[in-house]
Amino acid sequence: MANIKSAKKRILVSRKRADRNKSVRSRIKTAVKKVEVAIEAGDKAAATDALRAAVSELDKATKKGIYHKNTTARKVSRLTKAVNALN
Repeated sequence: MANIKSAKKRILVSRKRADRNKSVRSRIKTAVKKVEVAIEAGDKAAATDALRAAVSELDKATKKGIYHKNTTARKVSRLTKAVNALN
């Protein structure tokens, strides 16, 4: 355990940020999973709605610095490509 006051604070702050990041990542995984389930079902309307929500969550996470912008762009691109491939 740290003895210096600033080191103790860094531990607390890093735990708080890690918990916040974990909840955001979990929300993103859920949103992406909803898109994938709609794609599996072949429901283009539901997939489009779910894609819109997932892209919004990903953009928010990128703005907060949880995901790198290229990671977000790659995920959005793959999801959009899969939704557009539906008939």
